[in-house]
Parts: sequence; structure tokens; C-alpha cells
Amino acid sequence: MKLMRNPKATHIDFFQLKGLIESNPNACPCNIDMMLERNCKFLVGEWKRLNERMSLGQQILLKNLAKQPQFIVLIIHGDTDNETNVTKFELIDKNGEYITIGYSFEQLKNFITGWYNWANAQ
Repeated sequence: MKLMRNPKATHIDFFQLKGLIESNPNACPCNIDMMLERNCKFLVGEWKRLNERMSLGQQILLKNLAKQPQFIVLIIHGDTDNETNVTKFELIDKNGEYITIGYSFEQLKNFITGWYNWANAQ
């Protein structure tokens, strides 16, 4: 499996779309860093570097996505600049609360495998 190992890779900047919706001038698209699907079940992950803040709009989007019955949403604190580093990952529950569920890349891999096995059995 080939992995993206380009720390200089740029991200998409949606700023020029801000203001496009006249009735909601602050509306602006955001991206999602990770998504898996199995049997119409979805696992979404948003990666944040140490001390990187999430915009209010992205928080609202992810919390509303987490409310959907087929979606599991994670916030993963870490990076993939050299090796994959995970210092903590959290689940956003159906009430919009953040619940810490792991502290390492190994624990994240175990969670993803468990999620896949669960979704595959549905």
C-alpha cells in the first residue's frame, strides 16, 4: 500500500467560496481528512496537529454528522509528517460530546479494525 508522505502537500483553501451564499455569507466548505464506508456505515476522521484549532463551522459540521445513525466521527490529534503519530483520538457522540477513546496509532488501528468488522457484520 502506497502512503502519501509529502509534508509539503498543500491543502485545499475554500476561502474564495466564502460569501457565495448571500443569505449566509459566512458559509464556507471544509474538508474531511479520512472516510471509510462499509455496508452504508461511515467512519469519518478529522486530523488535527498539536495546538491546531478547529473552526466553529467544522465543529458544527462534524457534530451534526455524528448525529446521523450511520456515521461514527473521530477527531484524531497527531500528524503523518514522517511516521504516523497519534497522541489522542476522540469520538464525537450523538449528543455532540467529545469522548477520548485512545492515545496511540496502534489503538487507532485497533479501533478502525473493530469498526470495520462491526460494519461488515451488519
